[in-house]
Amino acid sequence: MTFDKFSFSEKQIKTYYNSAVRDFKIAKNSDIPEVSFRFGYDALIKLAITICAKKGLKIKSRQGHRIELITKLSEFLKNKEIEILGNEMRTKRNRDLYDGGTLITTKQSKDYVNWIASVFEQIEKYLNLNNLKLNL
Repeated sequence: MTFDKFSFSEKQIKTYYNSAVRDFKIAKNSDIPEVSFRFGYDALIKLAITICAKKGLKIKSRQGHRIELITKLSEFLKNKEIEILGNEMRTKRNRDLYDGGTLITTKQSKDYVNWIASVFEQIEKYLNLNNLKLNL
């Protein structure tokens, strides 16, 4: 099993969420497509960690754990698009790391950032984080 049961404090959950917000702001404000893409992907993974923590699940770091995080985020938010686009991003990231690179265009990075912004809106509603509203 990739997850263990764990009881996280609200402070820990907000720390995970704030880390996702920090990465997302870097993604949103960067003029370099690869930077936007990479930080956007990291923000998405951190959102998945946040929602898993809220559900009392702690991820084990092992091969395939990011796939599991994306799947859980998709399940909890009842949004199949998260699994599809999240895994598309994961695949591009892996190709960039392990296969000698991949080109991320400005349009692609902007599209991903806009999509991730919509995931933030969904998770804010799901977790009732109105007090942490992201300025999108």
